[in-house]
Amino acid sequence: MKKIIEATTNFVRNTLKDAEGGHDWWHIYRVWTNAKRIASSENCDILTVELAALLHDIADSKFHGGDEEIGPTTAGNYLRSIDVNEPIIEHVQQIIRNISFKSGFDKPGFQSIELHIVQDADRLDAIGAIGIARTFSYGGFKNREIYNPEIPPNLHMSKEEYKNSTAPSINHFYEKLLLLKDKMNTTTGKKLAEQRHEFMANYLEQFYMECK
Repeated sequence: MKKIIEATTNFVRNTLKDAEGGHDWWHIYRVWTNAKRIASSENCDILTVELAALLHDIADSKFHGGDEEIGPTTAGNYLRSIDVNEPIIEHVQQIIRNISFKSGFDKPGFQSIELHIVQDADRLDAIGAIGIARTFSYGGFKNREIYNPEIPPNLHMSKEEYKNSTAPSINHFYEKLLLLKDKMNTTTGKKLAEQRHEFMANYLEQFYMECK
């Protein structure tokens, strides 16, 4: 297992060396670290958890023309190249397909404790101080406005509207980030999300005070 994880770590670091700052190796590292922390309190297959955490953004669809299969395919091809067992590969691919917030717009499909662990770890990195930094990093990458009071958040978006949104970065807090606390799956994930959620709420209060 150690050799598989080391090889995968090197593969991911090299593949994402030029990635956007919110979806780079250090995002992966934090998700991987959080996933291991959550997994320590759950009955799960740790190899599947670690591989899925490491590979969950190996080819994020939003950087590849919206192709939602490029991530699972890239991960599967890599894992087969290092002779990982096929059931583990298929499980990792299913986690990658179902981990994202936008997958929640679809009817519930694949479920496993390993998915829940990695999903919570990924969601934790989307909230709190890190989540705020990542939101504005990606907004800058996409040349979006920081805030425009004339464009209210859309709280009833379809999946396609969410994927194609060009709204100001502040709107993203209401359309996704502030919703994540109540979408956590595991006891540990829920506990860790509480403080990060509170930090974001306090940040927004300060933000609006400075906008007056």
